[in-house]
Amino acid sequence: MNPTTIPARGGRPPGQLSRRVLNRTLLARQFLLGRTTLPALDVLTHLVAMQAQEPNWPYVGLWTRVAGFRHDELESLLRDRHVVRSTALRSTQHLVGAEDFRWLRPLVQPVLDRTARAPYFARETAGLEPAELDALGRELLAGRTLSRQQLGARLVERWPGRDGRRLAAAVELRQPMTHQPATGSWGRWGNPTAISVTLAEDWLRRPMHAAPPMETLVHRYLAAFGPATVADLQAWSGLTRLREVVDGLRAGLRVLRDEHDRELFDLPDAPLADPDTPAPVRFLPAFDNVLLGHADRTRVISDEHRALVMPGGAMVRPTFLVDGRVRGVWRVAGPALRLSPFGPLARSDRDAVLAEAGRLHPFVAPPGSAPDIAFDRDDD
Repeated sequence: MNPTTIPARGGRPPGQLSRRVLNRTLLARQFLLGRTTLPALDVLTHLVAMQAQEPNWPYVGLWTRVAGFRHDELESLLRDRHVVRSTALRSTQHLVGAEDFRWLRPLVQPVLDRTARAPYFARETAGLEPAELDALGRELLAGRTLSRQQLGARLVERWPGRDGRRLAAAVELRQPMTHQPATGSWGRWGNPTAISVTLAEDWLRRPMHAAPPMETLVHRYLAAFGPATVADLQAWSGLTRLREVVDGLRAGLRVLRDEHDRELFDLPDAPLADPDTPAPVRFLPAFDNVLLGHADRTRVISDEHRALVMPGGAMVRPTFLVDGRVRGVWRVAGPALRLSPFGPLARSDRDAVLAEAGRLHPFVAPPGSAPDIAFDRDDD
């Protein structure tokens, strides 16, 4: 659809998209308007990457998108080396398809290099040549897997008196590594404390791409998150100064506008959703793509509620959507699910939230647990 053919609504100029169109389009591209029957690997590939700071959350993210998804599907993908867990977007842990990791990691490497120069690492790496540190790290890992603790201890043998954990972490940021499959297996709601790493080329049995085109990153992002601004792309990837990159691709992209007359980019043939499409209740995991894919997140969450979901900026709490927008948070409490709406819900919405929570409970609760689902407060 050419931007000049997008129908105007409520006096809006052709080519200018309402927030509701952006909402429904994002939900459609994220498989949140209706669960897909695509294999989990295809869904993960479409999404480019899923944040996996805590191992269990990507499983919930796939459950809410893929019909009939089971825990062992993702565990098998990790064991069979079709999916890897590693540091990627925004210097955080993600699950990425093995083939995608080979081009994605080199493209976001500048972000990781910047993180490795942060004050947290500066004291321990002061006076060291990064190339020498990286070379020893690669030598120690060549053909083998080491725990982060083991890698740090061996680095300290060469540079006594320094913090081995931070030396190992600096090497892991600058050199592509993958975590062992057990690190991403189902069963942990918190950060794993014991992580073993392998050089990515050794684990994948293929080299990383030497010079992947930035066009790949832009097109893949827009397929899953567009239409979007340059600022949105930068917020998702962690990269900066992408205006020139996107401008260089402009002739092959669709150019649109949002309600605030900001320039949006999209793939030329990517469909835009009907704003009247019903959006079912969906439960999202912590750190879900939908809440981290844009600089302006008002297409799915208000600024007021964003502060409740992302306290302090480091955490993104698990949420649930009602009519396509974040209306509350939830948590697993042993065998129970606890739901915390941000305000009163209509009776029909409340019933729909409870029904979807009932479907989620057997997936996240310990096996054999009796249904235990409740709102934290009475919202009638």
